Amino acid sequence: MASYLHTCYRIGEIDRSVAFYEKLGFAEVARMPIGDEAVNVFMALPGEDPRLELTYNHGVDSYDLGTGYNHIAILVDDLDATLEQLAAEGIDPEKPPYRPGGRTEGHRIAFVRDPDGYRIEIVGE
Repeated sequence: MASYLHTCYRIGEIDRSVAFYEKLGFAEVARMPIGDEAVNVFMALPGEDPRLELTYNHGVDSYDLGTGYNHIAILVDDLDATLEQLAAEGIDPEKPPYRPGGRTEGHRIAFVRDPDGYRIEIVGE
């Protein structure tokens, strides 16, 4: 039997990234130094295990994201209210909320980017 544990992002600055993910509802659960080379920061949404690992490698302040990665997704109760809260913090979506594929029913989505350029899909009513 297998279980999904986490997704890891390499980040350029710990406090900046932690502050961003806290605005999305995550909380820092733990920091773990990896010798003299790196620090792992584990983030979790309320009531969940930490599933987002932010890795800061000492001396590296940016990464090439490549073309294979797309996004992680989080579900919120009220997409419009969430986007309003994020806008007040200076975080704007790539474009206004929409239903993918021309759907007329169901959840709407919007994408934001974290300080290192990683995309986060926010899904909600």
